[in-house]
Amino acid sequence: MRANLAAHEDDPNFRFDEADILTWDRLERCVGWADRIYHLAAVVGVYRVLAEPTKVLAINIAGCERLLRAAHSGGWKPQVVLASSSEVYGHNDEEILREDQDLSVSTRAGTRWGYSVSKIADEALGLSYAQRYGIPAVIARFFNTVGPRQVGRYGMVVPRFVAAAVRNEPITVFGGGLQTRSFCDARDTVVALDALAERAARNTLVANVGNDREISILELAELVIERANSRSVIQHVGLREAYGEDFEDIRRRRPSLARLRSLTGFEHRFTLERTIDDLVAIERNKLEESHDGYCTLVRPQSERAA
Repeated sequence: MRANLAAHEDDPNFRFDEADILTWDRLERCVGWADRIYHLAAVVGVYRVLAEPTKVLAINIAGCERLLRAAHSGGWKPQVVLASSSEVYGHNDEEILREDQDLSVSTRAGTRWGYSVSKIADEALGLSYAQRYGIPAVIARFFNTVGPRQVGRYGMVVPRFVAAAVRNEPITVFGGGLQTRSFCDARDTVVALDALAERAARNTLVANVGNDREISILELAELVIERANSRSVIQHVGLREAYGEDFEDIRRRRPSLARLRSLTGFEHRFTLERTIDDLVAIERNKLEESHDGYCTLVRPQSERAA
């Protein structure tokens, strides 16, 4: 949202353009003077990925290629930080996912597999431009980034759970809820990305970026209810009903952070509990500001314990 940038609007060193990565007419000019580029533009979220599979492939791949082509044609060779995803590991049952493992695509994921393909293609493009044209690339494989201002409308699970818990509404868990994920606060992710980029300098590298604490989706729902002191109940919905098609959900997603830590010495500042507490507080404040009278507002556990 544009409102998130309000604090920087008057800074003479700040400029913001809202545009389509595929058609932005200032892309070449901006890339030409940039020292570092964070390429985060993509179609994301399970709901959008399933609803718009052609857009996922077209925008994610063509947008990345257009950016890299502009970096090459400008002659300046800026460092490019490319946002990849844990989805590139596919249906991998390994206990922990390392950067040197093979990437895979599985049709068991249904049309969701197009997102994996797009991110594998982006990685290949980044590595190719690095090797052929000397454009230094930092490829960051994100593992479930969460935090303030994230919305749940495209399937992001934590804001969806928090919004329901604050309102004492049922929390919907897709499938059995035993599938595990590893959640990293966006405020930690930003620090990790900057540290990786600084450490890489003109070299090219691939690194997992996330948190290696693993939690099942069912346990996550229970944790959100606990932190919000909520009366919400958990209800289960089958994957077919939730997504409109049959596919096998990915069972585990836990990153090895050995490379990130050895390169940067990075340590997390935000626990999952702290992130949830912050999101609960933000959601409660939104309700208070809108004078929502039908919901009982409660204080997060962190405030009650203070």
